[in-house]
Amino acid sequence: MTTDGESAVVPEELAELRRCLDVGLARVDGRLALLTQHDEQTAKNVEALEAKVAALEHTRWPLPTIVALAAVAAFAVALWQALGH
Repeated sequence: MTTDGESAVVPEELAELRRCLDVGLARVDGRLALLTQHDEQTAKNVEALEAKVAALEHTRWPLPTIVALAAVAAFAVALWQALGH
């Protein structure tokens, strides 16, 4: 059998446990929201960097083209010097 003192303590302890659980869940929810926000910001940063890299790759000259132009220029200079001009 329980006494009146024990039966009054149980609801108080349950209420305290419920408050602790609510506080813990609120903290977890806040941390998850923060992690979601960081994840979204990181995704935006990655997309921006990918766009920048794509733009840089699009505007740069390919190395074989530069080598071919340099070879043609060197041949033209050698030919011009060989002809005595």
